[in-house]
Amino acid sequence: MPERIRCLIVEDEPLAAEVLADYIAEVLHLELVGICEDAIYASSLLKQESIDLLFLDIHLPKLKGLDFLRMLTHPPQVILTTAYHQYALEAFEYDVVDYLLKPIEFERFLQAIHKVKIASGAETPSITTTEVEEPFRFFRVNKRNVKVLLKDIIYVESLKEYVRIHTEQNTIVTKFQIGELQRVLGMPNFLRIHRSYLVAKNKISAYSATEVEVKGKSLPIGRTYREEVQANLSKFLETGD
Repeated sequence: MPERIRCLIVEDEPLAAEVLADYIAEVLHLELVGICEDAIYASSLLKQESIDLLFLDIHLPKLKGLDFLRMLTHPPQVILTTAYHQYALEAFEYDVVDYLLKPIEFERFLQAIHKVKIASGAETPSITTTEVEEPFRFFRVNKRNVKVLLKDIIYVESLKEYVRIHTEQNTIVTKFQIGELQRVLGMPNFLRIHRSYLVAKNKISAYSATEVEVKGKSLPIGRTYREEVQANLSKFLETGD
């Protein structure tokens, strides 16, 4: 059995940290040791735990990610995460493994993991489809955490502070704002068509200038979303992306 890679997330945005934690849980060779909201706490944890891989946000409170990295005498492997692309060149001066832009997609996350080297210096074994589960998330529903495979989501309906998630199997209601959920899902297959609707593109059976049809249900395209939706769906038909 290959050695597990012990991971530490240093991230002050709870949703971003949750996304990374979910991704780590889906790869058998990765083990999440902890999540730190700032570099000071992370520095303390690095002294207590054996860490192989650090997911480090650049914009942290108190001490910035690159300043923290500069202070480490023997840093573990590092994958930087940020919403800003302008730090990429500077980041690679620190010999980081990869540089992930938020929102981070699962496929891009896996590409970064393939680059990671374990402590011996050997590359990590290839992550095959048998080692990676279908992307999923747990959603809080009536005091229970309910697992939902992302490929099963048909569309999402906004209920102000909550959303109703329609899947192939059932419908659940959980506390999320729809824009926030779109960022958390972080996958290009989900398309915002209206302030109240988020749709899985591969579930759309027909569309016009004003509405899309999914599983026999017609959903409106918001006026401010029309141009982007039409361009996005036209590209999807041509390329499948």
